[in-house]
Amino acid sequence: MPDYGPFGVNRGFRPIARMELPGAGQVVVEGNYAYLAHMRPPAGTTVVDISDRKNPKVVCQLEVPPNIHSHKVRVDGDLMLVNYEKFRFYEGPGKPRGGLKIFDISDRRNPRQIAFVEAGEWGYHRFTYDGRYCYGSPEPEGYVGNIMGVLDLKDPEKPEYAALWWVPGQWVGGGEAPLPEGRRVRCHHPMRLGNRLYSGWWHHGWYIHDITDLSKPKPIVHVDWSPPFVCPTHTAMPLPYTIKGRKILLVNDEEVSDRLAPVPNAFFWVVDATEETKPVPIATYRARKDDQPYDPKCWYGCHQPQEQIYGEQTRFAVTWFGGGLRMIDISDPWRVEELGYYIPLPGKGHEVAQSNDVFQDRDGLYYLVDRLGGFEILEWAGK
Repeated sequence: MPDYGPFGVNRGFRPIARMELPGAGQVVVEGNYAYLAHMRPPAGTTVVDISDRKNPKVVCQLEVPPNIHSHKVRVDGDLMLVNYEKFRFYEGPGKPRGGLKIFDISDRRNPRQIAFVEAGEWGYHRFTYDGRYCYGSPEPEGYVGNIMGVLDLKDPEKPEYAALWWVPGQWVGGGEAPLPEGRRVRCHHPMRLGNRLYSGWWHHGWYIHDITDLSKPKPIVHVDWSPPFVCPTHTAMPLPYTIKGRKILLVNDEEVSDRLAPVPNAFFWVVDATEETKPVPIATYRARKDDQPYDPKCWYGCHQPQEQIYGEQTRFAVTWFGGGLRMIDISDPWRVEELGYYIPLPGKGHEVAQSNDVFQDRDGLYYLVDRLGGFEILEWAGK
């Protein structure tokens, strides 16, 4: 157990505020509001007024049914998208109705649902949104494991799929022979850069797709390192600029119970994708040098990096579950340097911290959520 100070264990960060809110899977910030998507029902989505960063205030909380968790959220202008996914710990009789909900949030205190995209029992897992298209991971009826879906929200009240893509063997409802790995082959979430989509596919690695014709995604390359590595791929995030003349992807595996062996813990990769048909891992980062067997009571391994990029930055915050928030420097992409870290106090009623997501705003502030409980606002005071 870390020796927690008033705000936790800290090197390089300066705490600004903390709120005791239910455990969350994601936080996004736009303007003077933060939007938190929670891990366990009945908590769904919380809207927080952060106009005074030192004194954030809850203005709205949405609830979800007991068989649903709604742990992802995206916002653009007056639209808010949240996922509805099967809550795996529910043991009641009701069948989950999974999908993607779309809200008009012109009144932040009273979000108004304007559309719901059905996605079977398992629903949506994760997604990104650029104000027109939602690049997500639905699991419609007839499919095994999440597939890649590009949803067109030109008319947000009547969203339509612009594209669907899956690994052959996932569409068992269409007569495809099922994959032996089952739901271990599934899309986690796609991220777009220009005419490319980059997506993690869990224990099936990650893909780069050509979407020059958005309606017909074409795989350019597929990389799968699980096995030999034991944890699934969460994110493949492209940088929109080069570092030392190289095109870089930030790829991370996720520390989870769905693993191939107790060790090593999930970690972070830097990939040289200058030749995109032949991407090459050139560096890794671990929050500690010694791997420990997976502990279901306190995950200690990588979850995800911040997804916000401003200018040609080389400093990124990465959530590390029990390792808190880590700050890394990739200015030399062949040698990742740790600059500092922040391990928050455990949420109310919990013994460990499990940092799950971080958002950096344009003012350089960091918004951190814990999957068990707690929401914090920080600033970087290190080098």
